[in-house]
Amino acid sequence: MKFLIDECLSPTLVDLAWTAGHWESAHVTRRGMTSWEDHRLMRVIIAEDWTMVTQNGDDFRPRPGNSSLAPCYVGQPLHAGLICLNLPGNTDWEDQMNYFRHALDLIATDKLTDLVNKIVEVDPDVGSTSRVATEIRDYPEDDA
Repeated sequence: MKFLIDECLSPTLVDLAWTAGHWESAHVTRRGMTSWEDHRLMRVIIAEDWTMVTQNGDDFRPRPGNSSLAPCYVGQPLHAGLICLNLPGNTDWEDQMNYFRHALDLIATDKLTDLVNKIVEVDPDVGSTSRVATEIRDYPEDDA
């Protein structure tokens, strides 16, 4: 897998991806895509088979209460995956690292070789301020 880390997240997340063996991973700022609008970024994500990692999940996938008017993954029949680090407000790079580490651990535990048409959600655990909850789901959802 190769992860494209969104500019809202620390470039140090690339180091975590590399440590986990995902050597092609990169940060948008290091690829010259700083301040690109999401729909423009989406064209590159699809064309180059990136798995996007973002804190702004509402801009990319629909969820109840979604604030985005045009989530980018809507209507995409095939994509390399999306990881949403649903961090609470006032988080720092260490929190970002922790959330991404949980996503990478989930991927490794499930022995996934790709995230084609999957979304990984990493959320605060409602029962604990120090834990997170992770989930992998299909998107678009399988109608079968």
